Amino acid sequence: ALAQRWRLSRPMGTPALRLQLARLLSVAGHPALLIPLAVVGSGWVHGAPAAVLQAGAAASGAVAIGVGLYSLRKVRQGHWTHMDASVPQERGELHRFLEPLLLGAAALLAATGQPLVLATGLALGAAMVGAAHGLRRWLKVSLHTGFGVFAAALLWPSVAGVLALAALALGVAWSRLVLGRHAPAEVLVGGGLGLLGGAAFQVLAL
Repeated sequence: ALAQRWRLSRPMGTPALRLQLARLLSVAGHPALLIPLAVVGSGWVHGAPAAVLQAGAAASGAVAIGVGLYSLRKVRQGHWTHMDASVPQERGELHRFLEPLLLGAAALLAATGQPLVLATGLALGAAMVGAAHGLRRWLKVSLHTGFGVFAAALLWPSVAGVLALAALALGVAWSRLVLGRHAPAEVLVGGGLGLLGGAAFQVLAL
C-alpha cells in the first residue's frame, strides 16, 4: 500500500522538463527495443556471422512485436488502462504471455541450430520474467530496469558497450521512479534480477 501511494503521488509534483526526460528514457530503454539491440550486439561482440545476427534480431524482434501487439490489444479492448501494465492483474497477464513467448523463441533458435549464446539470452530473459511474476504478491518488479542491466551484461567484454548500456539502465531506473511507475525497492530488485541474469549468461553461454 505504501509503495502504491508513493507511485501515485510522485509524478504530481515533478517539473514538466523532468517528466519529459523521464518519458524519453523510459521509451529508449524499453525492453522491447533494448533486448533485440543487445542480442545483436552480443553476437557482434563475439564475432558471430551475419546470418546468426539476423536470426537473433528476427527472434528477439518478433518477441518485441508480439508483446507490443498483445498489450495494444488489451488496452483497446478496455482490459488494461495502459500498455505499461501497471495494475497487478495486468502485470500478471503480461508475465504469463511474455515468459512462454521468450522460451518459445529460445527453443526455436536452439532447434534451428543457432549458437547457444542466442537461445541462452532469451531463455534467461524468460527466467527473469518468471521471477518477477513469482514476486508479484509483494512488489511490482521493474523489468525495465532489470532488462536494462541484463542488456548491458550481454555486451561483455566490450567495455564501451557495457558502460553505455549501464548508463542507459541507470537512466531508465531513474525514469521509472520519476514517472511513479515503481517504488525504489522495485527498481532495486529489478536491477538485481538483471545482474543475476547477466552473470548466469556469462557462465552458461560463454
